[in-house]
Amino acid sequence: MSFKLLQKTVKTILIGTIATMLLLAGGFGYAYWIEPVWIDIHSVPITLPRLKPEFQNYRIVQISDIHADEWMTTERLTAIVNRINQLQPDLVAITGDFVTGTPALYANILTTALGQLAPRDLTVAVLGNHDHWSDPDIVRQALEQSSVTNISNAVWTIQRNGTLLHIAGVDDIWTGNDRLDLVLEQLPAEGAAILLVHEPDFADISAATGRFDLQLSGHSHGGQVILPIFGPPKLPPYGLKYPVGRYQIGNMIQYTNRGIGMVTPRIRFNCRPEITLLR
Repeated sequence: MSFKLLQKTVKTILIGTIATMLLLAGGFGYAYWIEPVWIDIHSVPITLPRLKPEFQNYRIVQISDIHADEWMTTERLTAIVNRINQLQPDLVAITGDFVTGTPALYANILTTALGQLAPRDLTVAVLGNHDHWSDPDIVRQALEQSSVTNISNAVWTIQRNGTLLHIAGVDDIWTGNDRLDLVLEQLPAEGAAILLVHEPDFADISAATGRFDLQLSGHSHGGQVILPIFGPPKLPPYGLKYPVGRYQIGNMIQYTNRGIGMVTPRIRFNCRPEITLLR
């Protein structure tokens, strides 16, 4: 090989290496700095056959997986709450994982921000695995102080001119706190029913009851990273089958929200944080 050819080959390799490094650095910078704060307000038209005309144009906003910590600060969560209020929801549904780590350090983030939610009816929530892994009592107290109604293993009924819409919740599946039997005992036989469950793969069980029209979940964060062609490289237990978006399971719709917070590594790629508007 001549010296000129060797020089040209080395130069080509060097340029290619630098270009690859710049591309990787740019991709990481985007995934670390930009996409985690680029909120997607995702509008999802939903038709529930058992929902009466009195609830026509009823607006439900869902968020999930806040993961209050040193990254999800009061300022960040308050900005998200302001965007939710701009959507003028009738109901706000929060599907678990309010904190990461030590909730005593971050509960004030929840009370300060979530207390500003202003739906027409109410804000409802269920707990997630991270809430139970840390200190569920502190999380429950923070929700109460924020005027958020905890419907874990319970049912709340909304009335419009004598017609009913039931909002039910099942406590966390992964930690074994779910009591669907108690929910079904409380659930009236008539009226459309929406179920909040942190883990989306519970949908196979809830759909089999034939009593729920819609299940709302989170948990998977959509994978946080969705690679082209390959999809998410990692998903959590109970979030493998229905990790992101809308699914039809028998007569029930399952919707899995991508979440607004993160767990380590705190990056998002092709999987923006989500505020869901169901209408």
